[in-house]
Amino acid sequence: MSRMPSPTTVVLPARAPLLTRAGWSAFLAALLAVCALAPVLNLLLPAGHPLHLSDYMVSLVGKIMCYAICALAMDLIWGYSGILSLGHGLFFALGGYMMGMYLMRQIGRDGQYQSELPDFMVFLDWKELPWHWALSDSFLATLALIVLVPGGVAFVFGYFAFRSRIKGVYFSIITQALTYAALLLFFRNETGFGGNNGFTDFKRILGVPIATPSTRMVLFVLTGLTLLGCFLLARWLVRSQYGRVLQAIRDAESRTMFCGYDPLPYKLSVWTLSAVMCGIAGALYVPQVGIINPSEMTPANSIEIAVWAAVGGRGTLIGPIVGAFLVNGAKSWLTVTFPEFWLYVLGGLFIAVTLFLPQGVVGLVKKLRRGGSA
Repeated sequence: MSRMPSPTTVVLPARAPLLTRAGWSAFLAALLAVCALAPVLNLLLPAGHPLHLSDYMVSLVGKIMCYAICALAMDLIWGYSGILSLGHGLFFALGGYMMGMYLMRQIGRDGQYQSELPDFMVFLDWKELPWHWALSDSFLATLALIVLVPGGVAFVFGYFAFRSRIKGVYFSIITQALTYAALLLFFRNETGFGGNNGFTDFKRILGVPIATPSTRMVLFVLTGLTLLGCFLLARWLVRSQYGRVLQAIRDAESRTMFCGYDPLPYKLSVWTLSAVMCGIAGALYVPQVGIINPSEMTPANSIEIAVWAAVGGRGTLIGPIVGAFLVNGAKSWLTVTFPEFWLYVLGGLFIAVTLFLPQGVVGLVKKLRRGGSA
């Protein structure tokens, strides 16, 4: 009698860790820098000390970290899903406006007209708050709206766009048109969003003065923690089965459909998550910068988000964060030193990266490391 072959045991490879040992070391270093080093250098060291971190730098780095969250959100949809949005500035602004409405209500009677209504409403002879300001005096409701409003707009738009299988350059143009339409809407005084001037002159947040160094440092730390948390979330997503399906859709959507995966829920969910991340970034941005107006919805702002991801290296997660810091750091210097040349530099940078560094700065560093090790 012939013997039956013994069953073969299939050993699956162990799942790779979320971060390597070097990655966790870098993550913890960033966490310590945000939560311990920066507060010590800013609050404990006197202004004349050579290691003192000025309030200006705290505000600048906090603002760039908000931009980095947007760049990370862009990488999720463009780098890993193949969806290029030129309208993510809309979601950033919507989150900012939700926070701005709460901060305007916190002014109370300390405004110029000493009214419970925001100053711009008194100036326009409004007698009561419009209906969409009903929950603006509640911080918890504001936190919910920061997530729900950008997420809801993105979900509705994405559902109809993805169901209609609009993609590529057509999708990018439609997102830019959507942002421009919102820009025109928010410019109108009768919408109740401050018109051209938007919201400014904030006094307090949760009853605490907003302009004090300690409050600014708390906002700085919260922004840093949010950025690190979003990075870990994105890292976990792209390394899961969900992330692998997104990358399959990016590379060959039709073939992915033939394998039994419906692209709609995957594209819609990552699109909505990306919008929510931008909304949270906008909400953290407004109290640190002190103003929100329709200029945040200009098409140029949305294009800049894509530039940050491209310069750093899309499809890497860490690359867009690096790109946001590099581009905005250069912008802060150039707009003071050579303000008339900044837009030319930005355009030239984007063209140069597209032609010579398709994988961005992070891709170049990896290439140099491989060449050095070889």
